[in-house]
Amino acid sequence: MYNRKLILPTCPSESFFLWGPRQTGKSTLLKKTYPDAFWIDLLKNDEFRRYSKKPELLREELAALSSQKIVVIDEIQKVPQLLDEVHWLIENSNICFAMCGSSARKIKRGQANLLGGRAIRYELYGLVSSELGKKFDLDRLLNHGYLPSHYDKSNPRRNIKAYISEYLRQEIAAEGLVRNLSGFSYFLDAVALTDGEIVNYTNIASDCGVTSNTAKEYFQILQDTILGHWLPAYRKRPKRRITSSPKFYFNDIAVVNSLAKRYQIVRGSELYGKAFENWVFHELKCYSEYSGTFYQLSYWRLTSGVEVDFIVNDMEIAIEAKASQNIKNTHLKGLREVKKDHPSVKQRIIVCLDEKERLTADGIRVLPYQRFCELLWSGKITSCR
Repeated sequence: MYNRKLILPTCPSESFFLWGPRQTGKSTLLKKTYPDAFWIDLLKNDEFRRYSKKPELLREELAALSSQKIVVIDEIQKVPQLLDEVHWLIENSNICFAMCGSSARKIKRGQANLLGGRAIRYELYGLVSSELGKKFDLDRLLNHGYLPSHYDKSNPRRNIKAYISEYLRQEIAAEGLVRNLSGFSYFLDAVALTDGEIVNYTNIASDCGVTSNTAKEYFQILQDTILGHWLPAYRKRPKRRITSSPKFYFNDIAVVNSLAKRYQIVRGSELYGKAFENWVFHELKCYSEYSGTFYQLSYWRLTSGVEVDFIVNDMEIAIEAKASQNIKNTHLKGLREVKKDHPSVKQRIIVCLDEKERLTADGIRVLPYQRFCELLWSGKITSCR
């Protein structure tokens, strides 16, 4: 069992949602944090049927447990009607609810009660470098993915394929999120090939045989079911023509590899570089969430094609990800160009496979990926000089 960096309150004073992709360990984390909680597992058919037919059972059962202070509802999206009962109990009792799930899509679509801000939101993702500790192996992570169960297996290829099939069956088909399941499956394949690239709805729609509007709706489903995240373009105070379209990153690189038929990612290849960029985004996103800093991430790109992979907040930090052991001037072009347009940028960092940390003459910090992880998870990236 890994010690996760997301710390839930041991004695919560507020109810909360815990969202995250399937198999990230949400239930495990809740069981570890709240071993004495009253537990409702909606994955169990009997509990699903009971509460689907009669949601008020929740209120009646808790009335008989006057001393109960914490209630966990696992897979809350399966019975959205329970949220009305949860709402009433929050208003009329001292019970705190911890509700977890892998998708808020059904809840949003059905206009179910999201508790009107009475429950805060946490998110849990796949493993990050600091959670792995001595078991952190970058090559393994880029091939096995970030999910705990897949990372630990010697050859998780079948497990990853099963994970994708289960996602299509449980999250998409069972919840009735799309009418054309085969079209959505083709869409997944097409999007995987463009992971971390600028989204062109027309091209993707053409590749999978759907309309552009349908492709946009499918992207929203990926976000709502927490299979991926958008990375918007940085568009403030442009001095030259810049790109405004967003990029899309999957939340697990192994899902990308499987969908795109990339069976082994090796150092030195173009595919390794793309996977490395996905991983840096994963680390940055998770640190933002787990640390509670909630910084804004974007990317910066000139229409000429020169770009910087990640911008933190309003040009506080510009970060480039390059899976190279020999950083050259060509790798630093984006970080130098962004300085021309935004001279106030506080830090410029390139995360790479170099063995030693160094500082260029014009102030760009070259960080080996291990050092980057160390600084990021110790909270020192924003203070390093």
